[in-house]
Amino acid sequence: MNAPGLTHVDGDGRATMVDVGSKQPTERRAVARARVRMSPATAAAVAAGENPKGEVLGTARLAGIQAAKLTWQLIPLAHPIELTSVEVDATIEPERGVVEVVARAHAFARTGVEMEAMTACAVAALCVYDMVKGIERSVEIEQVVLLEKTGGRSDWHAPADQPA
Repeated sequence: MNAPGLTHVDGDGRATMVDVGSKQPTERRAVARARVRMSPATAAAVAAGENPKGEVLGTARLAGIQAAKLTWQLIPLAHPIELTSVEVDATIEPERGVVEVVARAHAFARTGVEMEAMTACAVAALCVYDMVKGIERSVEIEQVVLLEKTGGRSDWHAPADQPA
């Protein structure tokens, strides 16, 4: 018996993996975003390809894709999901000192792919930090946020007034 509203907690308050065995597989999609803030000078160096560790955005994209595939190994109560696609896009706004990572995860599964999209963003953002820390240590990962999820019991979209 689960506590009201907490799907990953049993009647005794212990963490438990949700049983999705009786659910029918449906198309599942999720989109997440991460933002990494750095100085405009560091961002300009990244944009110009002048980073000592190499190409930042491409490496971050690959790290995000790999992380999405490994989410079930990183998040204790997440289910292994056969992802049908993962897309990770990273863009840079040098004048604002911002790298934005957007990840899209897709599967035909019994459970959603929100954690896969968010894990992709989180690890891609960490990769950006790792790649630029030789230039600047004060880089900040500002946010990792779910933007939308579709499929399953209900669809969800971030409120329109959520800061862009």
